[in-house]
Formats: sequence, structure tokens, C-alpha cells
Amino acid sequence: QVQLVESGGGLVQAGDSLRLSCAASGRTFSSYSMGWFRQAPGKEREFVAAIIWSGGTTSYADSVKSRFTISRDNAKNTVYLQMSSLKPEDTAVYYCAAARGYYSSRTADYAYWGQGTQVTVSS
Repeated sequence: QVQLVESGGGLVQAGDSLRLSCAASGRTFSSYSMGWFRQAPGKEREFVAAIIWSGGTTSYADSVKSRFTISRDNAKNTVYLQMSSLKPEDTAVYYCAAARGYYSSRTADYAYWGQGTQVTVSS
């Protein structure tokens, strides 16, 4: 069982940066691949970024590639999403999720989810 708690969301202006954190409970955090997803009002939840359990491999949605960076600190049971050059279209609730095994861009592959943190980017 893994419990996830996101933090770091807020209201920013276009072009600003923001770092999200996701703190995980449990002693097996390092065995999970982690992902960040987001959901805007009226839209389906979409993949943002993922990182393998070791931190050695990452994956990004095309819409955030070169602007967002996912990282993890297994000693702190925490995964991060550094977001830069934010755009109004990045406005959404951001969720972190944990998956056994290899990372994935599919929501169905993630067994555990946090409650989400709101990110609002004004133009």
C-alpha cells in the first residue's frame, strides 16, 4: 500500500516556474515507478511525465517536453515535477501516481493516486 500526498500547486503567471512535490508513505517507494498526470475541467486525465523506480529513465508528454522535469529522491520518498515556462493551458489539477514495475503513460497502469494539487496559470 502506498499513500501519496501532492503539494506545491498555486496560482502563477504565464512564464513562471513552479515545483510540485509528491510525498509517499511506505518502505517500498523505491520499487515503484512514479508518474504525474493532470486533469483540466471538462477534460480527461492526461499523462504528463513518468520516472522509473531507479530514477534513471524518464518520459514526458510532448506538450511539456523541455519545460517540465520529473525527478525523485528515494531517500526522502518524494517525487518532484519542476515546471517552467508555464502556459495557461497547463492549468489543471495535477496528480501523482505509483505503478509497480516499469513506468507507463496509461492511467490504468497506476495502482495508487494522490488527491491532486491545483495549478492555475494566468495569462
